[in-house]
Amino acid sequence: MIDNVNRKDSASRIIRASAQAIYTAFLDPQALVKWLPPEGMIGHIDEFNAREGEAFRMTLTYVDTNHSTGKTSEDTDVIQGRFLELVQDKRIVQRIEFESEDPSYAGAMIMTWNLITVPEGIKVTIDCENVPEGIGQDEHEEGLRSTLAGLAALLE
Repeated sequence: MIDNVNRKDSASRIIRASAQAIYTAFLDPQALVKWLPPEGMIGHIDEFNAREGEAFRMTLTYVDTNHSTGKTSEDTDVIQGRFLELVQDKRIVQRIEFESEDPSYAGAMIMTWNLITVPEGIKVTIDCENVPEGIGQDEHEEGLRSTLAGLAALLE
C-alpha cells in the first residue's frame, strides 16, 4: 500500500464574482448542492451547520451510468465534514471523511479553499491534503476542476 499521508491534490480557477458571493455559496446548503457535485453526480445535504467546529453530511450520487464505483455504495459517496476554519470572504478549511467499508478511503482529508482577489475576479484554489489512497489523483483533480466549473456556472 502507498502512504498518501502527505499527498496533496489541488485545482484552481478564476471566477468572475465577488469573494462575498463565492463565500456565501459555501455556507448556503441549497447553493452548495447545485455547484459542489462534480459532473455526473448530484448532491443531497443530510446535515449542515455552517459554523467553525460544526459538522455537515452530504450524499453525492452518480447519475452517469459510466462512472467509477462509489466509495460508500456502488452509486454513492457519503461524506462527513467539519468546518475547521471559516474566514469570511477569504478561506474555508474542512475536514472530510468518507463513509466507506473500504480501508483505502479511510482517514481524514483536509480541504482548504482559498479566495484570492486578482484583476480578473477571484482565484479560488482548492488544496486537499492527506487524500485517501483509494482516490486516484488524476480523477480527483478532474473532479475538483469540475466542482470549480460548477461554482463558476452558478455565480458568473
